[in-house]
Amino acid sequence: MTAPATSGLSSKTNKAFLSVLDGQQLKTPPIWLMRQAGRYLPEYRELRATAKNFLDFCYSPALAAEATLQPIRRFGFDAAILFSDILVIPDALGQTVTFEAGEGPRLNPLTSVEDIERLPELSLGRLSAVFETIDRVKPRLAPQTAFIGFCGAPWTVASYMIAGRGTPDQAPARLFAYRNPAAFQLLIDKLVDASIAYLSEQIRTGVEAVQIFDSWAGILPPSEFQRWSLAPIARIISGVRTSHPAARIIAFPRGATTHLPNFIRQTGAQAIGLDTAVDPNWAVNAIPEQVVVQGHLDPLALLAGGRAQTEAVDALLTAYRGRRHIFNLGHGILPETPIDHVAALVDQVRSFEG
Repeated sequence: MTAPATSGLSSKTNKAFLSVLDGQQLKTPPIWLMRQAGRYLPEYRELRATAKNFLDFCYSPALAAEATLQPIRRFGFDAAILFSDILVIPDALGQTVTFEAGEGPRLNPLTSVEDIERLPELSLGRLSAVFETIDRVKPRLAPQTAFIGFCGAPWTVASYMIAGRGTPDQAPARLFAYRNPAAFQLLIDKLVDASIAYLSEQIRTGVEAVQIFDSWAGILPPSEFQRWSLAPIARIISGVRTSHPAARIIAFPRGATTHLPNFIRQTGAQAIGLDTAVDPNWAVNAIPEQVVVQGHLDPLALLAGGRAQTEAVDALLTAYRGRRHIFNLGHGILPETPIDHVAALVDQVRSFEG
C-alpha cells in the first residue's frame, strides 16, 4: 500500500537508504551513523556554544536544522537524522527536564503512582519546534539523501523518568516496575500513545523513515523484556502504521541479542539495528532475509582507526554480502573520534561492491 503524498513517504525513490528499506538489494550498502551530528565535529561544538543549554538547542529550529545538516555536508551520508533528543517526550508530558554540563540529563523523578497519574496527554504544541526543524531541513537535503526521524522506546524513556537521570543498571525503573507493575504499565501506555503521535507527526511533516531507540532493552530479563520493551514497540509500530501504512520503521533494541528473532517476528519492523556485541555470522542465520540488518561497527574500532578499523569494517561488509544491509555503528559515535577516521569509513563502505 502506498502512503499518502503528505506523509513524506514514497514507494519509488532514488535514495539508496530508502531503496534498501523498500526491498531492494544494493551492491554497496548505504551508510549513516548514530550520533553523526555531535561533539566529534568542530562545527557542531562551535554551534552548540551559541545555545545556553542543550534543551534550548534542541528547541531552536535554526540550530537543530544546522546540526542535522553538518555531517551531511562534511561526509555525504546517505541519510540525515533529525537532531533532537529522546527526552523531549517527557518534557512534552510536563516533566521537568534539564541537562547539566558534563553530567547528562536531569528530570524530576516519578516516585509514586500519583506522579504517573498526573502526567497529561502529550502536547504536540510543545514539540512544534521539532517539526519546524523538519520543515527547515527537508528542502535543504540533496535528492539522494534520506531523512530519518526518531523517538526513544517507552522502556528507555521511562527509565529516565523514574530515576530522574541515567543510571548504569536502570535499577530504579526496574525496581519500580516490580513493586508497582500496574503504575509502570500506565507510564508505558502513556509513552506508547505519545510516541505514536510524535512519530506520526514527524512523518506527516516530512521525515521518510523513523527509528525507535531502546538503548536499555538488553538489561531486562526475558519476561520483562517481552512486557516492557518488545510489546510497547510493537504497539508503536502498529499505531504509526494506522495513519501511515507505508511507514518505514527501524527498531534498535540494544543488547537484545537472543531476543532478536522473536522481537522481529512480533514487532514487524522493516529493519533491525544491531549493537556491537552481535555476531554477524549469527545474525545472518537468525534474522530473516526480508528484514534489513543495520549496523554494527564497534565505535571503539572507529576511534582506533587504522588497520583495526579497516579489518572490522571489511568483516561486516563481507558478512552481509548478499543481504540488505545499512552500514552503521553498534551504538553512537564517540565524541573523541577523529574526523579522518569517519572519512576513511565512508570511503571504504562506498568502494565496496558486494
